[in-house]
Amino acid sequence: MKKSTVKAVKAPATAKKAPAKIVKKPAAAPVKRAAAPAVKASSSKSSPTVITALIDIGFGNTLYVRGEGPGLSWNVGVPLDCATDDKWTISLPGAGKSILFKLLVNDITWSIGPDYVAASGEKVTVAPNF
Repeated sequence: MKKSTVKAVKAPATAKKAPAKIVKKPAAAPVKRAAAPAVKASSSKSSPTVITALIDIGFGNTLYVRGEGPGLSWNVGVPLDCATDDKWTISLPGAGKSILFKLLVNDITWSIGPDYVAASGEKVTVAPNF
């Protein structure tokens, strides 16, 4: 019996290689940053500004405030709370600067006169005219 010999055949050097697969790496997760340490606010920034308006605007009406300051806008008013028939109040969160405001009946009719100014954390009482 004869032994058969098998020779390995190499591919010719000119054979083309299959293109390499492009593997996309998953997007890196955003880096989580540590929160900044809490800074204790000064007492003037942490105490609210309280505005009290002394006026009777009639049953069924509501007094509003508009202006510049925390939670205020010149475009849309924020209603005050009716404490008594002729006393309206609102407490605005502390701010680092003065609050400029004006009062309106039913968020329509502006009070007469210049804008009011309240320092941050101050309790202000006004008597608007309409």
